Amino acid sequence: MKKPVDYSLYLVTDHRLPLDSMEKVVADAVAGGVSCVQFRDKISDAGIMVKTAFSLKRILSDYDVPLIINDRVDIAMAVDADGVHLGQRDIPAKIAKKIIPPEMILGVSVESVDDALRAESLGVDYIGVSPVFSTPTKTDTAEAVGIEGLRAIRKVTYLPIVAIGGINISNAALVLQSGADSIAVVSAIMSARNPGDESRKFRSIINGVINT
Repeated sequence: MKKPVDYSLYLVTDHRLPLDSMEKVVADAVAGGVSCVQFRDKISDAGIMVKTAFSLKRILSDYDVPLIINDRVDIAMAVDADGVHLGQRDIPAKIAKKIIPPEMILGVSVESVDDALRAESLGVDYIGVSPVFSTPTKTDTAEAVGIEGLRAIRKVTYLPIVAIGGINISNAALVLQSGADSIAVVSAIMSARNPGDESRKFRSIINGVINT
């Protein structure tokens, strides 16, 4: 049985950081309120990815924060990660469900209402609406769905929505108020001068919206 997961402040790592720097940023971020971490690396070989994933898992275990692996089902299973996240051009979720353990979280990126309905029919655990706003961090996605696109997807699915793409302190509240259950950030925390403080700012915004 899958344990409940708090996706509310979802951090996606940046592969450009060396391992020691990534470890420090992630540790500071979860101490500041990040509730879920996705390890995303599209360029490293499997050996490096496994080493990094194990390192992140050790850090996150102290905070009981789940580790999600982007794209690589094999890496997720090798390190016994909490979950795997798949894009529209990764291994199909239908196939992934046959491979991964039943307790492993399965998230899928969606770029439209049709994508969201298809993901729901496959029984995934959450969807990542991507990108909400245009962003230089992810260049392999469709055009930004915008706030109206996010609202449209919210209307057709009961699945938890993790919104990603161009989200920062100034627009996070609007994204949550428009139907997202969670906000995912990359550079807003990974590139911050003080990741812990930045995470606390996001956490305060999330709590403020939830409690209104």
